[in-house]
Amino acid sequence: MNRTACWKRTATQTRVSLAMALTMLLTCPSLLAQSETDGEASQPAPVRKLVEIYRIAPGKHEEFLRFLAFLDEINIKAGLPARDLYIHSDGADWDFIIIQPASTPPDKADALARAWDESGAPSGANFYLYIRQFIAEHSDTFATGPTTAADYLSGVDPGGWTPQEK
Repeated sequence: MNRTACWKRTATQTRVSLAMALTMLLTCPSLLAQSETDGEASQPAPVRKLVEIYRIAPGKHEEFLRFLAFLDEINIKAGLPARDLYIHSDGADWDFIIIQPASTPPDKADALARAWDESGAPSGANFYLYIRQFIAEHSDTFATGPTTAADYLSGVDPGGWTPQEK
C-alpha cells in the first residue's frame, strides 16, 4: 500500500471538510458574541460576508501573510477593520481562511481608494498577477452570519412555499 494514499483526500472529502470548517467559523463567533439580557441572548444582525479559502504555494506562506498584513494596514488607514484570518492547524487541506465584509461601506469607499493609491499596492490585473504567485488553490463564497438556526428560521413563512396552480 502506498503510504501517501491514506493522506490523500477526494474532492468530495475536501468539500465536506471545508463546509464543516466554514460552518464552525461562522457559528463560533456567534457563540462568543452572545450576551445575556433578561435571560435571552442578544445577537447582532447577520451581515453578508466573503469567505475565502486558500491553499498556498509551497514556500510562499510567509510572503502571503506579509502581503495580507500590508492589505490590512490599508484597511485600517481607511477606517475599516483588518480581515478575520484563520490559520489551519489540523484536518482539511487548506492553509488560511479569510472572512471579511462582502462589500465596502459606501461611506468608506473614498477613504479606501485613497489609502490604496497612497500605499502603492497593485490594482486591477497587476493585483491579480501579484497575488496569484502565492496561491496553489483558492475558493471563495458568500455567506450571511453569524446567526443561529432559530433566528434564521424566524424568517421562514410557516406555511412554506408551494407552486401556484394554473
